[in-house]
Amino acid sequence: MPPDLTPAPALAHDLRIACMRVARMVRFDGDNLIAPHLFSVLARLADGPRTVGELAAAELITAPSMSRSCTQLCELGLVERHSDEHDGRLVRLSLTDAGRELVAEERARRDAWMGERLEGLTQEERDVLERATVILGAVIAR
Repeated sequence: MPPDLTPAPALAHDLRIACMRVARMVRFDGDNLIAPHLFSVLARLADGPRTVGELAAAELITAPSMSRSCTQLCELGLVERHSDEHDGRLVRLSLTDAGRELVAEERARRDAWMGERLEGLTQEERDVLERATVILGAVIAR
């Protein structure tokens, strides 16, 4: 192997750690508008209505845990429950106007946080990161 190539296990480790650190810093920065686990639910619902079971599966948690989160979000007026139009036994959750507004504000805050950290980078470094986002998207899709 040429000396300039990083062995796959070392690259996998370093990349995993870097991604985890960035994700934690973005999620747990002190200026969150809502608890990170609740924002994850709101972000999923921004893509369209879901059942508690669908949300739980997407977030890799139990349905009872997701149900508690959804109840909190309903009490906060960010999410509403409604019967499925094709199967009245199913209850779907969707964002309220306030929920959509909070998602937009939190995403803008997180983007600004990341933007501040990118300010000191050279154009070459930014180009590398831009290419890396495409590559990471492909890696995640596998």
